[in-house]
Amino acid sequence: MSHALRIVLLETSHAGNIGAAARAMHNMGLDDLWLVAPKSFPDDDATARASGAHGLLESATVVAGLDQALTGCGLVAAVSARQRSLAWPCKTPREAAAEIVASTANTTVALLFGREKYGLTNAELERCHLLISIPANPDYSSLNLAMAVQVLAYEIRLARGQTSLPPASADPPPAAAEDMQRFYRHLEEVLLENGFLDPDNPRHLMRRLRRLFNRAVPDENEINILRGMLAAMQKPTGKKSQ
Repeated sequence: MSHALRIVLLETSHAGNIGAAARAMHNMGLDDLWLVAPKSFPDDDATARASGAHGLLESATVVAGLDQALTGCGLVAAVSARQRSLAWPCKTPREAAAEIVASTANTTVALLFGREKYGLTNAELERCHLLISIPANPDYSSLNLAMAVQVLAYEIRLARGQTSLPPASADPPPAAAEDMQRFYRHLEEVLLENGFLDPDNPRHLMRRLRRLFNRAVPDENEINILRGMLAAMQKPTGKKSQ
């Protein structure tokens, strides 16, 4: 089941943090590490900080962009301490861990950690179904990247021990991240064509729509139905989204 949970580190600046995160994962029985455009990897600092988790570093998947890292994932959870101007559904690590563990019975889950300096952008957060915030001192709430991975890895291990996983559902799995991106592009295209979106400022409303559909976690069939509805709306124009 461990490969149903993917730890994704985005544009990590300090190689030592990659090694320390790998050590934290190995401590808690997680072994699927994805690195998106790390500044330096492989790196001696990562190997030194891994302290015995060298095999996990060697098997890590390195990709150029977030799209690749989230391919095939039906649930994406982001870890962030930043406050947002637009509120996002937010859970503590313990609350989120139970949902993450339960979801691995039916789909691949990505747990996304942002950059050391400024975390995740709003556009990256829009790719996620839920936001996880680690309760901390409000005057100093920023945790080191590897420490944040350790907290989440511990809570997931705890949830695994306390959760009796249901068998994989016969229902269609949640739509994969790449299918959701195609749906959002199609939705924005149709809403621009029919005048519902302001072409000069479509992002704010689209962000709210992304939140709505991410919260619903539609399955593969539901996304196909929604894409079919959008295509039917486009028929009078003769346009067809790819």
